[in-house]
Amino acid sequence: MSTGVPEGYDPHAFPPFAVTVDLAVFTVRDAALHVLLVERGQDPFRGRWALPGGFVLPRESADEAARRELAEETGLGPDAVGTLHLEQLRTYTDPDRDPRMRVVSVAYAALLPDLPEPRGGGDAASARWWDAGVTGPLAFDHDRILTDARDRIGAKLEYTCLATEFCPAEFTLGELQQVYETVWGVALDRPNFRRKVLSAPGFVVPVDGPPRRTGGRGKPAALYRAGGTTTLHPPLLRPPPTEPPNSRPEGRTP
Repeated sequence: MSTGVPEGYDPHAFPPFAVTVDLAVFTVRDAALHVLLVERGQDPFRGRWALPGGFVLPRESADEAARRELAEETGLGPDAVGTLHLEQLRTYTDPDRDPRMRVVSVAYAALLPDLPEPRGGGDAASARWWDAGVTGPLAFDHDRILTDARDRIGAKLEYTCLATEFCPAEFTLGELQQVYETVWGVALDRPNFRRKVLSAPGFVVPVDGPPRRTGGRGKPAALYRAGGTTTLHPPLLRPPPTEPPNSRPEGRTP
């Protein structure tokens, strides 16, 4: 019976390489975007912080490896890891990205609410949530992966209703706006944001009953809950970057 392997095929004739997974897992804590990092307990980069991840075993898929490594290196229980929606980000193939050997990495990204405090395990000395804006130099090429993952998560908020998962069951539009500002890292115009949210069918639904009083002197704010849709039509696009004051061509005045 044929095995499908051509006669004379020698797998040792090809340079060996390994496949790994890396995970950029984000959450919103204390009104700031945080990313899950682990402290490496082994060389290379012993003592440096990195994204959770590791090698794909011979008899598992990349998705299975991602969930296994996340559980092993953070101490998150199987139930918590099993419910995470991990979105494949991209594949990183730079020949020199790992000093040990040629390693190809499949990276995943996720933005999730209500994640517990992690603890180190496997080959991770410790694990913790870091403010995503002040992580410092990471091991391997994880700074690049982290940047790409933040871009992907920011885009996800443009065309999905994910932001409502980071609000209470009943929330004000101001609380929803804070989630967008936290993830995008920009200040949004309040009237414009309100108009866009309320014009997106099924994004939010008004809550019956009295409005909730705000902490300031303003009028009580109306309450909303998440609507039944998962995709935004039209999308809620990020504002373009603000032009730096010195970016105008020479010789031109405002």
